[in-house]
Amino acid sequence: MRTADLHTLTGAYALHALDDDERARFEAHSADCDACTQEVLELRAAAARLALAVTVSPAPALKSEVMRRITAVRQEGPRTVPLARPGRLAARAHRLSRWVPAACLAAAALFGGVAVWQHDRAEEAQDRAQRSERQGDELASVLAAPDARTRTAKLADGATGTVVVSKGLDRAVFIASGMAAPPDGKVYQLWFDDGGSMRSAGLMDPGRTDEAVLMRGPVDRASGVGVTVEPAGGSTEPTSAPVALLDFPA
Repeated sequence: MRTADLHTLTGAYALHALDDDERARFEAHSADCDACTQEVLELRAAAARLALAVTVSPAPALKSEVMRRITAVRQEGPRTVPLARPGRLAARAHRLSRWVPAACLAAAALFGGVAVWQHDRAEEAQDRAQRSERQGDELASVLAAPDARTRTAKLADGATGTVVVSKGLDRAVFIASGMAAPPDGKVYQLWFDDGGSMRSAGLMDPGRTDEAVLMRGPVDRASGVGVTVEPAGGSTEPTSAPVALLDFPA
Protein backbone atom coordinates (compact mmCIF):
# COMPACT_ATOMS: atom_id res chain seq x y z
CA MET A 1 0.00 0.00 0.00
CA ARG A 2 1.38 3.41 -0.96
CA THR A 3 2.07 6.09 1.65
CA ALA A 4 -0.46 8.37 -0.06
CA ASP A 5 -3.11 5.70 0.46
CA LEU A 6 -2.26 5.34 4.16
CA HIS A 7 -3.16 9.01 4.71
CA THR A 8 -6.76 8.20 3.75
CA LEU A 9 -7.19 5.53 6.44
CA THR A 10 -7.45 7.86 9.44
CA GLY A 11 -11.24 7.61 9.65
CA ALA A 12 -11.33 3.83 9.30
CA TYR A 13 -8.55 3.48 11.88
CA ALA A 14 -10.30 5.78 14.37
CA LEU A 15 -13.44 3.63 14.12
CA HIS A 16 -11.53 0.31 14.27
CA ALA A 17 -12.63 -0.64 10.75
CA LEU A 18 -9.24 -1.90 9.48
CA ASP A 19 -8.09 -5.48 9.34
CA ASP A 20 -4.97 -6.55 11.24
CA ASP A 21 -2.58 -6.00 8.30
CA GLU A 22 -3.95 -2.56 7.42
CA ARG A 23 -3.93 -1.51 11.08
CA ALA A 24 -0.30 -2.55 11.52
CA ARG A 25 0.76 -0.65 8.40
CA PHE A 26 -1.16 2.46 9.41
CA GLU A 27 0.26 2.45 12.96
CA ALA A 28 3.77 2.15 11.56
CA HIS A 29 3.02 5.07 9.23
CA SER A 30 1.35 7.27 11.86
CA ALA A 31 4.33 6.87 14.21
CA ASP A 32 6.19 9.24 11.85
CA CYS A 33 3.20 11.25 10.62
CA ASP A 34 2.02 13.95 13.01
CA ALA A 35 -0.81 14.98 10.68
CA CYS A 36 -2.35 11.50 10.69
CA THR A 37 -1.92 11.16 14.45
CA GLN A 38 -3.66 14.47 15.08
CA GLU A 39 -6.48 13.65 12.67
CA VAL A 40 -7.10 10.29 14.36
CA LEU A 41 -7.32 12.04 17.74
CA GLU A 42 -9.82 14.56 16.41
CA LEU A 43 -11.93 11.87 14.74
CA ARG A 44 -12.00 9.76 17.88
CA ALA A 45 -13.02 12.77 19.93
CA ALA A 46 -15.84 13.53 17.48
CA ALA A 47 -17.00 9.91 17.62
CA ALA A 48 -16.91 10.00 21.41
CA ARG A 49 -19.00 13.16 21.44
CA LEU A 50 -21.61 11.55 19.21
CA ALA A 51 -21.82 8.69 21.69
CA LEU A 52 -22.76 11.00 24.54
CA ALA A 53 -26.49 10.66 23.82
CA VAL A 54 -28.30 9.77 27.01
CA THR A 55 -30.61 6.78 27.31
CA VAL A 56 -32.97 6.48 30.23
CA SER A 57 -33.67 3.13 31.89
CA PRO A 58 -36.46 2.55 34.44
CA ALA A 59 -35.23 3.03 37.96
CA PRO A 60 -34.71 -0.20 39.95
CA ALA A 61 -37.30 1.01 42.48
CA LEU A 62 -40.08 1.33 39.89
CA LYS A 63 -41.46 -2.19 40.27
CA SER A 64 -41.54 -2.10 44.07
CA GLU A 65 -43.13 1.36 44.04
CA VAL A 66 -45.90 0.30 41.65
CA MET A 67 -46.51 -2.91 43.62
CA ARG A 68 -46.75 -0.89 46.83
CA ARG A 69 -49.29 1.50 45.35
CA ILE A 70 -51.37 -1.32 43.90
CA THR A 71 -52.15 -2.49 47.44
CA ALA A 72 -54.26 0.63 47.86
CA VAL A 73 -56.63 -0.47 45.09
CA ARG A 74 -59.33 -2.96 46.02
CA GLN A 75 -59.52 -5.78 43.53
CA GLU A 76 -61.71 -8.85 43.31
CA GLY A 77 -61.31 -11.80 41.03
CA PRO A 78 -64.12 -12.80 38.63
CA ARG A 79 -66.79 -14.95 40.22
CA THR A 80 -70.14 -16.43 39.29
CA VAL A 81 -73.23 -15.89 41.38
CA PRO A 82 -76.74 -17.28 41.14
CA LEU A 83 -79.34 -15.10 39.51
CA ALA A 84 -80.77 -12.88 42.22
CA ARG A 85 -84.28 -11.62 42.63
CA PRO A 86 -84.99 -7.99 41.67
CA GLY A 87 -84.91 -6.87 45.30
CA ARG A 88 -81.51 -8.39 45.87
CA LEU A 89 -80.21 -6.86 42.62
CA ALA A 90 -81.23 -3.42 43.83
CA ALA A 91 -79.48 -3.92 47.20
CA ARG A 92 -76.33 -5.17 45.51
CA ALA A 93 -76.37 -2.22 43.12
CA HIS A 94 -76.66 0.10 46.10
CA ARG A 95 -73.65 -1.47 47.83
CA LEU A 96 -71.70 -1.38 44.57
CA SER A 97 -72.49 2.30 44.06
CA ARG A 98 -70.88 3.07 47.43
CA TRP A 99 -67.75 1.03 46.67
CA VAL A 100 -67.09 2.32 43.12
CA PRO A 101 -66.17 5.94 44.09
CA ALA A 102 -63.65 4.65 46.64
CA ALA A 103 -62.08 2.39 44.04
CA CYS A 104 -61.95 5.23 41.54
CA LEU A 105 -60.24 7.47 44.08
CA ALA A 106 -57.71 4.75 44.85
CA ALA A 107 -57.02 4.21 41.16
CA ALA A 108 -56.67 7.97 40.64
CA ALA A 109 -54.17 8.12 43.50
CA LEU A 110 -52.19 5.24 42.00
CA PHE A 111 -52.00 6.68 38.50
CA GLY A 112 -51.49 10.18 39.82
CA GLY A 113 -48.48 8.92 41.76
CA VAL A 114 -47.12 7.16 38.70
CA ALA A 115 -47.60 10.34 36.64
CA VAL A 116 -45.66 12.36 39.22
CA TRP A 117 -42.89 9.74 39.22
CA GLN A 118 -42.73 9.79 35.43
CA HIS A 119 -42.58 13.60 35.43
CA ASP A 120 -39.70 13.55 37.92
CA ARG A 121 -37.82 10.94 35.88
CA ALA A 122 -38.35 12.98 32.70
CA GLU A 123 -36.89 16.08 34.38
CA GLU A 124 -33.92 14.06 35.62
CA ALA A 125 -33.35 12.69 32.11
CA GLN A 126 -33.47 16.21 30.68
CA ASP A 127 -30.95 17.40 33.29
CA ARG A 128 -28.62 14.52 32.43
CA ALA A 129 -28.92 15.28 28.74
CA GLN A 130 -28.09 18.95 29.33
CA ARG A 131 -25.08 18.04 31.49
CA SER A 132 -23.86 15.62 28.81
CA GLU A 133 -24.25 18.30 26.15
CA ARG A 134 -22.27 20.80 28.22
CA GLN A 135 -19.55 18.23 28.85
CA GLY A 136 -19.44 17.43 25.15
CA ASP A 137 -19.05 21.10 24.31
CA GLU A 138 -16.28 21.53 26.90
CA LEU A 139 -14.51 18.40 25.66
CA ALA A 140 -14.65 19.65 22.08
CA SER A 141 -13.38 23.09 23.11
CA VAL A 142 -10.28 21.51 24.72
CA LEU A 143 -9.55 19.39 21.66
CA ALA A 144 -9.98 22.37 19.34
CA ALA A 145 -8.12 24.88 21.51
CA PRO A 146 -5.32 26.69 19.62
CA ASP A 147 -2.86 25.81 22.39
CA ALA A 148 -3.94 22.16 22.73
CA ARG A 149 -0.99 19.80 23.14
CA THR A 150 -1.16 16.01 22.99
CA ARG A 151 0.87 13.07 24.22
CA THR A 152 0.19 9.44 23.37
CA ALA A 153 1.52 6.32 25.07
CA LYS A 154 1.06 2.60 24.75
CA LEU A 155 -0.76 1.02 27.69
CA ALA A 156 -1.12 -2.60 28.80
CA ASP A 157 -2.61 -5.23 26.47
CA GLY A 158 -2.12 -3.09 23.36
CA ALA A 159 -4.31 -0.23 24.57
CA THR A 160 -3.46 3.38 23.77
CA GLY A 161 -3.86 6.42 26.00
CA THR A 162 -3.72 10.03 24.83
CA VAL A 163 -3.87 13.15 26.95
CA VAL A 164 -4.79 16.53 25.45
CA VAL A 165 -4.07 19.66 27.52
CA SER A 166 -5.07 23.27 26.97
CA LYS A 167 -3.23 25.60 29.33
CA GLY A 168 -5.39 28.51 28.20
CA LEU A 169 -8.60 26.68 29.21
CA ASP A 170 -6.86 24.99 32.17
CA ARG A 171 -8.55 21.71 31.21
CA ALA A 172 -7.46 18.29 29.99
CA VAL A 173 -9.01 15.37 28.10
CA PHE A 174 -7.99 11.72 28.38
CA ILE A 175 -8.67 9.52 25.33
CA ALA A 176 -8.50 5.74 25.73
CA SER A 177 -8.48 3.24 22.89
CA GLY A 178 -8.69 -0.53 23.32
CA MET A 179 -8.77 -0.50 27.13
CA ALA A 180 -9.60 -3.87 28.67
CA ALA A 181 -12.82 -3.94 30.68
CA PRO A 182 -12.19 -3.51 34.43
CA PRO A 183 -13.05 -6.43 36.75
CA ASP A 184 -16.65 -6.78 37.90
CA GLY A 185 -17.51 -4.17 40.50
CA LYS A 186 -14.51 -2.04 39.54
CA VAL A 187 -14.01 1.12 37.48
CA TYR A 188 -11.08 3.03 35.97
CA GLN A 189 -10.48 6.30 37.82
CA LEU A 190 -8.46 9.22 36.46
CA TRP A 191 -6.09 11.26 38.62
CA PHE A 192 -4.17 14.49 38.24
CA ASP A 193 -0.55 14.04 39.34
CA ASP A 194 0.11 17.11 41.51
CA GLY A 195 3.79 16.58 42.17
CA GLY A 196 3.29 13.04 43.43
CA SER A 197 -0.03 13.76 45.15
CA MET A 198 -2.96 12.27 43.22
CA ARG A 199 -6.11 14.36 42.78
CA SER A 200 -9.27 12.67 41.48
CA ALA A 201 -10.21 13.69 37.94
CA GLY A 202 -13.31 11.55 37.42
CA LEU A 203 -14.33 8.05 36.35
CA MET A 204 -14.33 6.25 33.03
CA ASP A 205 -17.30 4.26 31.75
CA PRO A 206 -16.64 0.59 32.69
CA GLY A 207 -18.73 -0.57 29.73
CA ARG A 208 -16.60 1.14 27.07
CA THR A 209 -13.15 0.28 25.74
CA ASP A 210 -12.81 3.48 23.67
CA GLU A 211 -13.68 6.76 25.35
CA ALA A 212 -12.81 10.45 25.48
CA VAL A 213 -13.17 11.82 29.01
CA LEU A 214 -13.13 15.45 30.05
CA MET A 215 -11.04 15.31 33.20
CA ARG A 216 -12.86 16.79 36.16
CA GLY A 217 -11.36 19.94 37.58
CA PRO A 218 -8.64 22.35 36.46
CA VAL A 219 -5.19 21.23 35.39
CA ASP A 220 -3.62 23.82 37.68
CA ARG A 221 -0.05 22.69 38.41
CA ALA A 222 -0.54 19.01 37.59
CA SER A 223 2.29 17.38 35.67
CA GLY A 224 0.48 14.32 34.38
CA VAL A 225 -2.43 11.90 34.55
CA GLY A 226 -2.71 8.49 36.19
CA VAL A 227 -5.28 5.73 35.81
CA THR A 228 -6.07 3.21 38.56
CA VAL A 229 -8.63 0.46 39.10
CA GLU A 230 -11.00 1.40 41.92
CA PRO A 231 -14.24 0.11 43.47
CA ALA A 232 -17.41 1.14 41.65
CA GLY A 233 -18.17 4.75 42.50
CA GLY A 234 -14.51 5.69 42.79
CA SER A 235 -12.17 6.41 45.70
CA THR A 236 -10.97 9.55 47.44
CA GLU A 237 -7.37 8.39 46.88
CA PRO A 238 -5.79 5.61 44.80
CA THR A 239 -6.13 2.13 46.28
CA SER A 240 -4.16 0.26 43.60
CA ALA A 241 -1.03 0.63 41.52
CA PRO A 242 -1.60 2.74 38.38
CA VAL A 243 -2.33 0.91 35.15
CA ALA A 244 -1.23 4.01 33.21
CA LEU A 245 0.87 7.12 33.88
CA LEU A 246 1.28 9.86 31.27
CA ASP A 247 3.21 13.09 31.62
CA PHE A 248 1.45 16.14 30.29
CA PRO A 249 2.90 17.51 27.04
CA ALA A 250 5.19 20.47 27.44
